[in-house]
Amino acid sequence: MITKEKLAKIVGTNALSYKPAALDAYSSDISFNNTVRPVCVVKPKNAADIQKIVNLANKTKTPLVPVSSGPPHFRGDTVPSTGGAVIVDLSKMKKIINVDRARRVAMVEPGVTFNELIPAAKKEGIRLNMPLLPRKTKTVVGSLLEREPVVMPKYQWDISDPLACAEVIFGSGDEFRTGQAAGPGSVKEQWTVGGVQKAPYGPGVASWHRIIQGAQGTMGIVTWASMRCELLPSLEEPFVVGSSNLDTLMEMASWLIRLRMVNECFILNNTALAAIFTKKWPKDYRNLKDTLPAWVLFYCVAGYEYFPEERVNSYIKDITSITQRLGVEAVKAAGGVSANEILKTVQQPSAEPYWKLRYKGACQDVLFLTINDKLAGQIDVMNEVVEKADYPVSDVGIYIQPIVQGTGCHCEFNLFYDPANSSEASRVRDLSNSAVKALVAHGAFFSRPYGESAGTILNKDAATIAVLTKLKKMFDPNNIMNPGKVCF
Repeated sequence: MITKEKLAKIVGTNALSYKPAALDAYSSDISFNNTVRPVCVVKPKNAADIQKIVNLANKTKTPLVPVSSGPPHFRGDTVPSTGGAVIVDLSKMKKIINVDRARRVAMVEPGVTFNELIPAAKKEGIRLNMPLLPRKTKTVVGSLLEREPVVMPKYQWDISDPLACAEVIFGSGDEFRTGQAAGPGSVKEQWTVGGVQKAPYGPGVASWHRIIQGAQGTMGIVTWASMRCELLPSLEEPFVVGSSNLDTLMEMASWLIRLRMVNECFILNNTALAAIFTKKWPKDYRNLKDTLPAWVLFYCVAGYEYFPEERVNSYIKDITSITQRLGVEAVKAAGGVSANEILKTVQQPSAEPYWKLRYKGACQDVLFLTINDKLAGQIDVMNEVVEKADYPVSDVGIYIQPIVQGTGCHCEFNLFYDPANSSEASRVRDLSNSAVKALVAHGAFFSRPYGESAGTILNKDAATIAVLTKLKKMFDPNNIMNPGKVCF
């Protein structure tokens, strides 16, 4: 076990906490994972501190659980799975290392939140390709490592985008840089000759960044990461298209992205949209939801420095021909929610309280990747499971995000529940587990398995577990990095 004195030599006593209240904050989250209290919380200031902590943990066989984002946490991946763990809280590492407009890239330490990076990027004339309404305490690096889907799929060329390069201290204690950042030379030396840490592939022929993405901290601790950014538009025209037919909106979204005509593009059902935009709870929630179509497609057409009006008007004209063919209409508002309000909202983190907590106080997500042809059938499967669990189908939020140039989509079901109601919480727990099993059987790909469902998902592929186990032994030979998560 790591002693207080040895940790204090590395980070100082002020960066350590053994207080019960601090430990309790990391012992559970808004998930159904078992409560396990860590022994202490350590807050390193830099990569050198992290490497020393990892080396010390290897000598003492002490589990480490890296955490970058602030509460509330939802998926159980930052709750220790075993006793005696030390929380490595990266929230003090808040340096925005580089924002480069010419190369459209930003580099940050793991404690930098979206709220902090967005204005810094805007100042340089670029913007982030970010997930839908991350909470204010969510860090950029945390989101990149979790492969959270981004709202501008036309700029996503690979499932790992927009992650570019990263520096990681593996569980072995070795420092490693992925992609272009690997060398030759240090990052600063690369800058002096015009190098930029934007391409994620390498070193060599391997895509090393894929080892740490989705690993839930089981391979190592990232000390900085760079991400691909996009130019800030000078003109934006948002629209919404409402319909009771999801297939129609999916076809329209496919054309919009395939022809690269829009930036933000996603679909929400009326439950999710109402949960996001209700101002006064609970009385206005039902009223707003009743004014909304069953499904709403949101998209935004943008113009840039040169001829922005001509560009936007040309795209709007082309999109009109698509809507006419499909028998729908692109308008500036759906029910009581305007397209301009949606655009303004989704370009920032969620307002407080976090939108998934506003309805009932807690939310369990069932999320997976799929292809467009399978989506409707998988939603039907989910509805059947929901009905059997005696949970109101109309209370399920659904978020559909096209990904990777529209070649597939992220589908997310939001199961809202009252955490103070043990019966309701138990029902949602059983429902989410049943839903995962049913959806896996119908072709859903769970690329980010969490909690109880991880075993169900990963045990379907023994070959994958064998490869991951071999990699784990290479990069974390003493199994100190977040043991008990994924398939470890």
